[in-house]
Amino acid sequence: MNNLELILEGLMRRYKQRVPDVNRVITAMIAEGLITNEQEIENDHIAFRTIGVPQLGIQSLEKIFIHHGYTKKDYYYFGEKKLDAYWYAPPAPKLPRIFISELRVKDLSAEAQELIHSYTDEVTVDPVDALHLDDPAQVDAFLHSGLWRLPTYADYAALAVESEYASWTIYNRYYLNHFTISVHNLKGEYGDIVYFNEFLEKHGLKLNDAGGKVKKSPDGLLLQSATVAGMINATFAGQEQHPIAGSYVEFAERRLLPGHEQLPEAARREGFEAANANKIFESTYSSQTNK
Repeated sequence: MNNLELILEGLMRRYKQRVPDVNRVITAMIAEGLITNEQEIENDHIAFRTIGVPQLGIQSLEKIFIHHGYTKKDYYYFGEKKLDAYWYAPPAPKLPRIFISELRVKDLSAEAQELIHSYTDEVTVDPVDALHLDDPAQVDAFLHSGLWRLPTYADYAALAVESEYASWTIYNRYYLNHFTISVHNLKGEYGDIVYFNEFLEKHGLKLNDAGGKVKKSPDGLLLQSATVAGMINATFAGQEQHPIAGSYVEFAERRLLPGHEQLPEAARREGFEAANANKIFESTYSSQTNK
Protein backbone atom coordinates (compact mmCIF):
# COMPACT_ATOMS: atom_id res chain seq x y z
CA MET A 1 0.00 0.00 0.00
CA ASN A 2 1.13 3.57 -0.66
CA ASN A 3 1.10 6.26 2.05
CA LEU A 4 -2.44 7.43 1.30
CA GLU A 5 -3.79 3.88 1.38
CA LEU A 6 -2.05 3.32 4.72
CA ILE A 7 -3.70 6.46 6.15
CA LEU A 8 -7.12 5.36 4.88
CA GLU A 9 -6.56 1.84 6.20
CA GLY A 10 -5.76 3.25 9.66
CA LEU A 11 -8.95 5.31 9.64
CA MET A 12 -11.08 2.33 8.66
CA ARG A 13 -9.43 -0.02 11.16
CA ARG A 14 -10.20 2.22 14.13
CA TYR A 15 -13.63 3.12 12.79
CA LYS A 16 -14.65 -0.54 12.58
CA GLN A 17 -13.51 -1.05 16.18
CA ARG A 18 -15.86 1.71 17.34
CA VAL A 19 -18.85 0.94 15.08
CA PRO A 20 -20.15 -2.64 15.49
CA ASP A 21 -22.70 -2.06 12.72
CA VAL A 22 -19.87 -2.13 10.16
CA ASN A 23 -19.10 -5.78 10.80
CA ARG A 24 -22.81 -6.59 11.15
CA VAL A 25 -23.43 -5.24 7.65
CA ILE A 26 -20.38 -6.95 6.14
CA THR A 27 -21.19 -10.29 7.79
CA ALA A 28 -24.77 -10.14 6.52
CA MET A 29 -23.64 -9.25 2.98
CA ILE A 30 -21.28 -12.24 2.90
CA ALA A 31 -23.88 -14.58 4.42
CA GLU A 32 -26.46 -13.60 1.79
CA GLY A 33 -23.96 -13.88 -1.08
CA LEU A 34 -23.92 -10.18 -2.01
CA ILE A 35 -20.13 -10.29 -1.73
CA THR A 36 -17.63 -13.06 -1.08
CA ASN A 37 -15.26 -10.98 1.06
CA GLU A 38 -14.90 -7.52 2.57
CA GLN A 39 -12.45 -6.39 -0.10
CA GLU A 40 -15.24 -6.41 -2.69
CA ILE A 41 -17.05 -3.54 -0.96
CA GLU A 42 -16.81 -0.25 -2.82
CA ASN A 43 -16.30 2.65 -0.42
CA ASP A 44 -18.20 5.58 -1.96
CA HIS A 45 -16.94 8.15 0.53
CA ILE A 46 -15.77 8.81 4.06
CA ALA A 47 -16.73 11.85 6.10
CA PHE A 48 -15.22 14.05 8.80
CA ARG A 49 -16.67 16.71 11.06
CA THR A 50 -14.63 19.77 12.06
CA ILE A 51 -15.00 23.01 14.00
CA GLY A 52 -14.67 26.30 12.13
CA VAL A 53 -12.07 28.29 14.01
CA PRO A 54 -9.02 29.92 12.33
CA GLN A 55 -6.43 27.29 13.26
CA LEU A 56 -8.64 24.26 12.58
CA GLY A 57 -11.64 23.36 10.43
CA ILE A 58 -11.77 22.45 6.76
CA GLN A 59 -8.78 24.58 5.74
CA SER A 60 -6.59 22.59 8.14
CA LEU A 61 -7.81 19.01 7.71
CA GLU A 62 -8.05 19.20 3.91
CA LYS A 63 -4.27 19.78 3.64
CA ILE A 64 -3.66 16.12 4.49
CA PHE A 65 -5.76 14.81 1.63
CA ILE A 66 -4.88 17.47 -0.94
CA HIS A 67 -1.22 16.64 -0.26
CA HIS A 68 -1.99 13.03 -1.17
CA GLY A 69 -3.68 13.89 -4.46
CA TYR A 70 -7.31 14.66 -3.61
CA THR A 71 -8.98 17.48 -5.56
CA LYS A 72 -11.28 19.99 -3.82
CA LYS A 73 -14.69 20.09 -5.50
CA ASP A 74 -18.13 21.56 -4.68
CA TYR A 75 -19.10 23.71 -1.70
CA TYR A 76 -22.26 23.05 0.36
CA TYR A 77 -24.04 25.24 2.91
CA PHE A 78 -26.37 23.95 5.63
CA GLY A 79 -28.16 26.94 7.12
CA GLU A 80 -30.34 25.06 9.58
CA LYS A 81 -27.41 23.12 11.02
CA LYS A 82 -24.95 26.03 10.71
CA LEU A 83 -22.43 24.09 8.63
CA ASP A 84 -20.19 24.49 5.59
CA ALA A 85 -18.80 21.54 3.63
CA TYR A 86 -16.75 20.50 0.62
CA TRP A 87 -16.17 17.20 -1.09
CA TYR A 88 -12.87 15.96 -2.52
CA ALA A 89 -12.32 13.70 -5.52
CA PRO A 90 -9.78 10.89 -5.04
CA PRO A 91 -6.57 10.54 -7.05
CA ALA A 92 -7.61 7.01 -8.15
CA PRO A 93 -11.09 5.56 -8.85
CA LYS A 94 -10.68 2.75 -6.33
CA LEU A 95 -10.27 5.23 -3.46
CA PRO A 96 -13.19 6.85 -1.61
CA ARG A 97 -14.37 10.41 -2.08
CA ILE A 98 -13.97 12.55 1.04
CA PHE A 99 -16.60 14.84 2.54
CA ILE A 100 -15.48 17.37 5.17
CA SER A 101 -17.97 19.53 7.02
CA GLU A 102 -17.33 22.40 9.41
CA LEU A 103 -19.35 24.03 12.19
CA ARG A 104 -19.98 27.75 11.56
CA VAL A 105 -19.02 28.70 15.12
CA LYS A 106 -19.77 32.41 14.58
CA ASP A 107 -23.40 31.55 13.80
CA LEU A 108 -23.93 30.11 17.29
CA SER A 109 -24.93 31.96 20.45
CA ALA A 110 -22.29 33.89 22.36
CA GLU A 111 -22.48 31.29 25.14
CA ALA A 112 -21.88 28.36 22.77
CA GLN A 113 -19.03 30.20 21.02
CA GLU A 114 -17.35 30.89 24.36
CA LEU A 115 -17.69 27.26 25.40
CA ILE A 116 -16.26 25.97 22.11
CA HIS A 117 -13.35 28.42 22.20
CA SER A 118 -12.52 27.37 25.76
CA TYR A 119 -11.45 24.07 24.14
CA THR A 120 -10.27 25.00 20.65
CA ASP A 121 -8.18 27.97 21.84
CA GLU A 122 -5.82 25.38 23.35
CA VAL A 123 -4.76 24.77 19.74
CA THR A 124 -2.81 27.94 18.98
CA VAL A 125 -1.45 27.06 15.52
CA ASP A 126 -2.64 24.81 12.72
CA PRO A 127 -1.51 21.33 13.88
CA VAL A 128 -1.40 19.91 10.35
CA ASP A 129 1.44 22.29 9.50
CA ALA A 130 3.63 20.42 12.01
CA LEU A 131 2.94 16.99 10.50
CA HIS A 132 5.23 15.11 8.18
CA LEU A 133 2.44 14.32 5.72
CA ASP A 134 4.40 11.54 4.02
CA ASP A 135 4.63 9.63 7.29
CA PRO A 136 1.37 7.62 7.38
CA ALA A 137 1.88 6.51 10.99
CA GLN A 138 2.22 10.12 12.14
CA VAL A 139 -0.85 11.21 10.18
CA ASP A 140 -2.84 8.23 11.46
CA ALA A 141 -1.89 9.03 15.07
CA PHE A 142 -2.90 12.66 14.57
CA LEU A 143 -6.33 11.73 13.20
CA HIS A 144 -6.99 9.66 16.32
CA SER A 145 -5.57 12.02 18.93
CA GLY A 146 -7.19 14.65 21.11
CA LEU A 147 -6.65 18.21 19.90
CA TRP A 148 -7.90 19.74 23.15
CA ARG A 149 -8.59 18.58 26.69
CA LEU A 150 -11.24 15.96 27.33
CA PRO A 151 -14.57 17.80 27.61
CA THR A 152 -16.78 17.68 30.67
CA TYR A 153 -20.16 16.06 30.27
CA ALA A 154 -21.78 19.32 31.40
CA ASP A 155 -20.15 21.18 28.49
CA TYR A 156 -21.08 18.39 26.05
CA ALA A 157 -24.72 18.50 27.18
CA ALA A 158 -24.85 22.30 27.06
CA LEU A 159 -23.57 22.33 23.48
CA ALA A 160 -26.00 19.59 22.45
CA VAL A 161 -28.95 21.83 23.32
CA GLU A 162 -27.90 24.25 20.57
CA SER A 163 -26.00 22.01 18.14
CA GLU A 164 -25.70 18.23 18.35
CA TYR A 165 -23.08 18.49 15.60
CA ALA A 166 -21.02 20.71 17.93
CA SER A 167 -21.31 18.35 20.90
CA TRP A 168 -20.47 15.30 18.78
CA THR A 169 -17.36 16.99 17.39
CA ILE A 170 -16.12 18.47 20.67
CA TYR A 171 -15.96 14.90 22.03
CA ASN A 172 -15.10 12.80 18.94
CA ARG A 173 -12.76 15.27 17.17
CA TYR A 174 -11.53 13.77 13.86
CA TYR A 175 -12.75 10.22 14.42
CA LEU A 176 -14.30 9.02 11.19
CA ASN A 177 -17.97 10.01 11.18
CA HIS A 178 -18.99 7.39 8.60
CA PHE A 179 -17.97 5.36 5.61
CA THR A 180 -20.32 4.62 2.75
CA ILE A 181 -21.02 1.39 0.91
CA SER A 182 -21.76 1.79 -2.82
CA VAL A 183 -24.80 -0.36 -3.55
CA HIS A 184 -25.31 0.26 -7.28
CA ASN A 185 -22.89 -2.49 -8.37
CA LEU A 186 -24.23 -5.16 -6.01
CA LYS A 187 -25.86 -8.27 -7.42
CA GLY A 188 -29.44 -8.21 -8.72
CA GLU A 189 -32.09 -6.30 -6.82
CA TYR A 190 -29.61 -5.40 -4.06
CA GLY A 191 -28.21 -2.73 -6.39
CA ASP A 192 -31.45 -0.83 -5.66
CA ILE A 193 -31.18 1.03 -2.35
CA VAL A 194 -34.83 0.36 -1.45
CA TYR A 195 -34.22 -3.40 -1.59
CA PHE A 196 -30.88 -2.99 0.13
CA ASN A 197 -32.55 -1.10 2.99
CA GLU A 198 -35.01 -3.98 3.38
CA PHE A 199 -32.06 -6.37 3.51
CA LEU A 200 -30.44 -4.26 6.26
CA GLU A 201 -33.60 -4.11 8.34
CA LYS A 202 -34.12 -7.85 7.94
CA HIS A 203 -30.73 -8.25 9.61
CA GLY A 204 -31.68 -5.97 12.50
CA LEU A 205 -30.04 -2.73 11.38
CA LYS A 206 -31.81 0.45 12.46
CA LEU A 207 -32.07 3.07 9.70
CA ASN A 208 -32.15 6.85 9.90
CA ASP A 209 -35.68 7.86 8.85
CA ALA A 210 -35.21 11.65 8.89
CA GLY A 211 -36.74 12.79 5.60
CA GLY A 212 -37.54 9.14 4.81
CA LYS A 213 -35.28 6.13 4.88
CA VAL A 214 -34.12 6.91 1.33
CA LYS A 215 -32.79 10.44 0.78
CA LYS A 216 -33.14 11.30 -2.91
CA SER A 217 -31.55 14.14 -4.89
CA PRO A 218 -33.89 16.33 -7.00
CA ASP A 219 -32.50 14.76 -10.19
CA GLY A 220 -33.33 11.30 -8.81
CA LEU A 221 -29.81 10.04 -9.50
CA LEU A 222 -28.25 10.04 -6.01
CA LEU A 223 -30.02 7.97 -3.38
CA GLN A 224 -28.65 7.59 0.14
CA SER A 225 -29.53 5.92 3.42
CA ALA A 226 -27.75 5.40 6.72
CA THR A 227 -27.87 3.46 9.94
CA VAL A 228 -28.59 5.27 13.18
CA ALA A 229 -25.36 5.75 15.12
CA GLY A 230 -24.83 3.21 17.85
CA MET A 231 -24.29 4.49 21.37
CA ILE A 232 -20.79 4.35 22.82
CA ASN A 233 -19.86 4.55 26.49
CA ALA A 234 -17.93 7.80 26.50
CA THR A 235 -15.52 8.83 29.25
CA PHE A 236 -15.58 12.55 29.98
CA ALA A 237 -13.37 14.70 32.20
CA GLY A 238 -13.25 13.48 35.76
CA GLN A 239 -13.80 9.89 34.54
CA GLU A 240 -17.54 10.60 34.22
CA GLN A 241 -19.13 8.11 31.84
CA HIS A 242 -22.22 8.57 29.70
CA PRO A 243 -23.64 6.90 26.57
CA ILE A 244 -23.42 9.17 23.53
CA ALA A 245 -23.84 8.72 19.77
CA GLY A 246 -20.81 7.24 18.02
CA SER A 247 -20.45 6.86 14.25
CA TYR A 248 -22.63 5.18 11.64
CA VAL A 249 -22.65 3.49 8.22
CA GLU A 250 -24.01 5.11 5.07
CA PHE A 251 -25.16 3.57 1.78
CA ALA A 252 -25.26 5.25 -1.64
CA GLU A 253 -26.76 4.39 -5.00
CA ARG A 254 -25.35 6.52 -7.82
CA ARG A 255 -27.47 6.02 -10.91
CA LEU A 256 -26.30 6.30 -14.49
CA LEU A 257 -26.73 9.69 -16.12
CA PRO A 258 -29.57 9.86 -18.69
CA GLY A 259 -28.44 8.69 -22.10
CA HIS A 260 -25.34 7.02 -20.66
CA GLU A 261 -26.84 3.68 -19.67
CA GLN A 262 -24.42 1.77 -21.91
CA LEU A 263 -21.30 3.67 -20.85
CA PRO A 264 -18.79 2.73 -18.13
CA GLU A 265 -18.81 3.74 -14.47
CA ALA A 266 -17.65 7.28 -15.19
CA ALA A 267 -21.18 8.02 -16.38
CA ARG A 268 -22.70 7.73 -12.91
CA ARG A 269 -24.02 10.69 -10.93
CA GLU A 270 -21.13 12.44 -9.16
CA GLY A 271 -20.86 14.76 -6.20
CA PHE A 272 -23.25 15.14 -3.31
CA GLU A 273 -26.62 16.70 -2.51
CA ALA A 274 -27.06 19.17 0.36
CA ALA A 275 -30.66 18.15 1.10
CA ASN A 276 -29.63 14.48 1.37
CA ALA A 277 -26.62 15.24 3.56
CA ASN A 278 -28.71 17.51 5.79
CA LYS A 279 -30.78 14.48 6.86
CA ILE A 280 -27.85 12.05 6.94
CA PHE A 281 -26.17 14.28 9.58
CA GLU A 282 -29.04 13.40 11.90
CA SER A 283 -27.84 9.79 12.21
CA THR A 284 -25.99 10.97 15.35
CA TYR A 285 -28.82 13.19 16.63
CA SER A 286 -31.00 12.29 19.61
CA SER A 287 -34.11 12.52 17.40
CA GLN A 288 -32.85 9.28 15.80
CA THR A 289 -30.80 7.60 18.54
CA ASN A 290 -33.58 7.94 21.13
CA LYS A 291 -36.24 6.21 19.01
